[in-house]
Amino acid sequence: MTTTVSEDDIVAPAAARSYRYYAGGQWLEASGGALFDDYEPYSGHLYARVADASAEDARAAIAAAAAAFPSWAAMPPSEKAKLFFKAAEIVRRRRDEIAEILARETGSTLPFSTFQQDLVAATLEQAASWVFLPKGEVIQSNLPDTHSIGVRRPLGVVASFTPWNGANILSWRAVLSPIAAGNTVVVKPSEFAPISAGLIVAEIAEEAGFPPGVINVVTHRPGGAAPIGDEFFASPDVRVINLIGGVQTAKMLAKRAGETLKRTVLELGGYNPMIILDDVDVDYAVKMATFGAFFHQGQICLNTRKIIVQRGIYDEFMEKFVERVKTLPAGDPLDPRTIIGPLVTDAAVMLMDDRVKDAVAHGAVVRTGGTHEGRVYQPTVLTDVSYDAVASNVETFGPLVIVEPVDTADEAVDVANRTMYGLTSSILTGDAYKGFELAPRILAGIVNVNSPTVNDEIHAPMGGVRDSGWGRTGPDSIADFTDVIWINSTSKQRQFPF
Repeated sequence: MTTTVSEDDIVAPAAARSYRYYAGGQWLEASGGALFDDYEPYSGHLYARVADASAEDARAAIAAAAAAFPSWAAMPPSEKAKLFFKAAEIVRRRRDEIAEILARETGSTLPFSTFQQDLVAATLEQAASWVFLPKGEVIQSNLPDTHSIGVRRPLGVVASFTPWNGANILSWRAVLSPIAAGNTVVVKPSEFAPISAGLIVAEIAEEAGFPPGVINVVTHRPGGAAPIGDEFFASPDVRVINLIGGVQTAKMLAKRAGETLKRTVLELGGYNPMIILDDVDVDYAVKMATFGAFFHQGQICLNTRKIIVQRGIYDEFMEKFVERVKTLPAGDPLDPRTIIGPLVTDAAVMLMDDRVKDAVAHGAVVRTGGTHEGRVYQPTVLTDVSYDAVASNVETFGPLVIVEPVDTADEAVDVANRTMYGLTSSILTGDAYKGFELAPRILAGIVNVNSPTVNDEIHAPMGGVRDSGWGRTGPDSIADFTDVIWINSTSKQRQFPF
C-alpha cells in the first residue's frame, strides 16, 4: 500500500529540528525548556523550534562571557588568528548547507545566500590579521627622561544585536570586530532569524575551537527581547551595546545606554541615493540601478532608495529601467533563478503596501510593481513622488525605489542630502574626476563613484553618519571596542612647585 505524504506532514512541528541557546561553550535549554516556532517566510511552513531564553538565561550568557574575558584578552594573537582561519574553513565546507538555511529561514535567494558564505569566509580570514594590529602608539612628552605611550585595552563584554537581513554576514560582523579587539560577545539575534543570525555562528565557533564563553548566543521568541535587553543594561560586565538594525530601535537603546553609561556602536539604515549624471552609459546605469535597488528584494541597509537622474537622459533611462525591472524573476528563494524572494513577514508586506498607497495618494505614479502574491512583492518603481509622502523621507525595507529628475549636478546633491539618513550613496558619471569632486558634498559615510550603493569591502571603514549611526566595521572598528590608556614613566626625580 502506498501512503501519500503532504508537505504539511513533512514540516509538522514534530519533524522540525529543535535548537538550544549557547553560553559558556554549552548548548543549554531555556529556563523551563521553553521553545518558540521559527517559520519559513516563503512557504509559511515551520522550519525549527528554538530556545526562548529568559532573563535568567541572558544572565548566564553574560556571566560566561565575563569569565572568559581575561584569558581571551591575554591570548597571543597568533593563537587567535588560527581560530579565525579554522572558522573560515568550516564556513567554506558548510557553504551550500548554510545557504539553504538562509533561504529557508530568511527568504534570502540562493545566489545571495551563497554570496554571504563566501564573504563570511573572506571576512574571517581578513579578521585574523586584525588581532596583529598595533595596540597603541608612542606619544611625545614635554617632560625630560619620560617615556609616554597610549595602549588600547579591550572593554569587556559586548552585547551584539544582529539582524535578520543579510543575517549570516552581519552576525559575523557584529562578532568579529569585538573579539579581534580582545572582548567577548553575547549575541542576541533577531527573532526572525535566530539560526542564521546567531546559532550558526555559535556552531562554527564551537567546532573551530574558540574558548568557551568567547562567543555566546541567546535567542528569544518574537516580542521577547525586552528581558534580555534589560539584563544587558543592568549588567556592569556589559560595556558596549553593538546594534545592526533600525533607527527607532537605536534611539531606544542609545537612550538606555546613556542612562547606564554604556558605549554604543550603531550601524543603521539608510535612504541611499544614486545620482546619475547625463554623461553616463545609460545601459550600464540601468543595470547598476536595478542591482542597487532590488538586490535581496530591497531588504539590505545599502539598497538604493532614490535614483536621481539628470533630465537630459531621464526619459531614456526610465524606459529601459522599467523594462528591465519587469523581467526580474520573483518567487521561491530556493529556485536559483529567483532574484526577488519573499519579504520576511506579513507586516513587512503591509508596510510596503501602505507606503505605495500613501505615495499614490500624494500623486505618485506606479511605473511597475505595486502588487504582491503572498509575501513576494513585485519590484516597484515610483515617479512623481511628493516630498509629503512617507516613502520620500523614510527608509522602506522592501523592493521599492523612487526615481526623480533634476536639471543639474548641484540640484542632484541637494536632493541626495534631503533626508537625515547618511549610510551609503552612489554617483554615476562618465567623468570619474567630476564624481570625485562631488563625492565630499554627499552627507553619507560611503560615497561610491561609478559603483552601486550596495558595495562593500571587508577592510574598508563601512558605517553611517547622521541618522545612519556611528562606528565603523573593519579594522577601523577596533577603536570602537577599546579604550586608550595613557602610560608614562619618568626615570628621574621631578621638581614640584611646593
